[in-house]
Amino acid sequence: MSPDGSVEIEVIRTKGDANLSDSFVQIGGKGVFTKEVDDALLSGRTHLSVHSLKDLPTTLPDGLMLTALSPREDVRDALCTRSGKGLSALPEGGLIGTSSLRRQALIRSERPDCEILPLRGNVDTRIKKLDTEDLDAIVLAGSGLKRLGLNHRISELLPPERFIPAPGQGVMAIVSREDDRETADLLAPIDDPDARAAVTAERSALAELGGGCKIPFGAWARIKGGDLVVGGVVAHPERGESIRSQREGRADEAEDLGKYLAEDLLTAGAAAILEEVLG
Repeated sequence: MSPDGSVEIEVIRTKGDANLSDSFVQIGGKGVFTKEVDDALLSGRTHLSVHSLKDLPTTLPDGLMLTALSPREDVRDALCTRSGKGLSALPEGGLIGTSSLRRQALIRSERPDCEILPLRGNVDTRIKKLDTEDLDAIVLAGSGLKRLGLNHRISELLPPERFIPAPGQGVMAIVSREDDRETADLLAPIDDPDARAAVTAERSALAELGGGCKIPFGAWARIKGGDLVVGGVVAHPERGESIRSQREGRADEAEDLGKYLAEDLLTAGAAAILEEVLG
């Protein structure tokens, strides 16, 4: 940022952007979308970075912090189909594209007859694959499609009570250096307290489970009746079986609520699913 307050945008291509052939797990998980961006911040080349929060690891590199969070957009997963119809109307044995273990598991719980195929690339690339390849549907974050003005490509928004979203889904995050107080002070007014409470609980649960995109986990926290309600699911990506639980408490207990939720899931049977998935 210059002294007159103007901002220069630097687009940084990450390993995750460049490698579209391998799965998230194969190329190293969520960190593959952030390392080059983090390095630019830590070196002082940039002052802040903007991310989709669901793509950020639960633990940031030393010296960096989540400085500001946007108000939450739609948390729901969006189904985009060739026919324009919803999940229940897809043909028997339909082909659905997604590389998310969570989405694979939850789709299989509803449509075990469908075949799930890997899908990588940015939003435009994924939609192009739906239009040009032998796919009946793809699953994307509804928030991303809405922010890009692609609402017309959404065939169905999947209900979050059943299709629990990824931790942080729908929230944009700004990361800066811990020692850069000037940037932190500039960003403080745009930090959304409800979003921060919700994603703190969700990311706390994910951290307690010890995972990232390597585990089929969803979490959704929201303020309801003055309290923070957080629900979570661990599901088997091949069999579709799922373990679900929910916790409720004060917003200032967000981190603990997330930990308790994870413990509840593990006790209820999620530990066996994760052991099998992680090997």
